[in-house]
Amino acid sequence: MRIKELADTAADEVADIIGHERSGKGIAAAIEKAIIAAVLEEHQKCTSLATQCCDEDRDLAHKISSEIEQASKALIANLSSMR
Repeated sequence: MRIKELADTAADEVADIIGHERSGKGIAAAIEKAIIAAVLEEHQKCTSLATQCCDEDRDLAHKISSEIEQASKALIANLSSMR
């Protein structure tokens, strides 16, 4: 369902609850703005969490890569000394 349709449905429900006929699009517009603001806020939170998660994975990958490189250098040094 589109946001506009959600806002219209919610505006009709609000009008029913308060016992008035829905006049104009003021209620629907306010609800639509609130829905959009909530979606944007959640999008920002998800983006922030994804960035943090990827940073941690990137750090771990870098640490593993460094350890492999050190082990490889040690192995090469040991093999070279055995010649």
